[in-house]
Amino acid sequence: MTVRALRPAPRDQATELFAADVATGLSANPKQLLPKYFYDETGSQLFEEITRLPEYYLTRTELKILRDNAAAISALIPRDSALVELGAGSAIKAKILLEAAPQISAYVPVDISAEFLGNEAAKLERDIPRVAVYPVAADFTKPFELPPVLRGRPCVGFFPGSTIGNFEPHEATDLLRQAGHILGQDALLIIGADLAKDQNVLHVAYNDAAGVTAKFNLNLLARINRELGADFDLGAFEHHACYNRERGRIEVYLASRKRQKVHVGGKTYEFRAGETIHTENSYKFTIKSFNALVRGAGWAPVTVYTDPDQYFSVHVLKQK
Repeated sequence: MTVRALRPAPRDQATELFAADVATGLSANPKQLLPKYFYDETGSQLFEEITRLPEYYLTRTELKILRDNAAAISALIPRDSALVELGAGSAIKAKILLEAAPQISAYVPVDISAEFLGNEAAKLERDIPRVAVYPVAADFTKPFELPPVLRGRPCVGFFPGSTIGNFEPHEATDLLRQAGHILGQDALLIIGADLAKDQNVLHVAYNDAAGVTAKFNLNLLARINRELGADFDLGAFEHHACYNRERGRIEVYLASRKRQKVHVGGKTYEFRAGETIHTENSYKFTIKSFNALVRGAGWAPVTVYTDPDQYFSVHVLKQK
């Protein structure tokens, strides 16, 4: 029988933290919001829609790399392992590894969206009944505990999607160090990293013709309205995404279409026409720059897999 480890933060506590982060971000100059708040239930569903867009090469490329190399990756995974996925969302990528590696006996999806997480965990239990599923509703950017039932088992971290690129380099280093502490000594980490490429390919990936990425970005404001009683007019903001060549990253913004005031939590925030809220970065790596990053966080590169176009990379790391 599967032991559940779903431990969402009390709603009041989670809402207070959300409100505090929004207040801090909107009071900053320039204004900013944390990308982890994209992923309420609506945001998680919109992101899954983004992954199926023709312009969004990241997901389909990573999936192909995982499928093509699943047997080789599986050969590196110890017996009776637990696969711990950080920022799990949809379990489609984890399923590739779970099906290829029968020695994985437990799966721990960790995600901030408890509702979405629970639905995906239930599906996976039906699809692969030999694997015990222990979902953990937590912010994986902060320390969290693995379910006690996994003590003593080897843990393999799984961090796909190039989510690591959403963090500033020093934050990514801290996150990888923290993952090492949580996973335990000699742990493996399988991690996806998007690679530097032609700017036009990047531009269309974050500015899709159907406008789904724009809806995903604007849903952050809708969430603030829903959960914090704010009065953002979504029609008065627009999605912007551009490549910053100097910093090697895509930058995502919400831009005010006009001069306006917005009320959140008893405070008033003024916007100039054209003023932006910075909502996300997505750093693009070379193999060399990524290896330098992980070494600085206490991980040793074991091997790396890429697609023929060198659009994306999947790295296997081991704690040093």
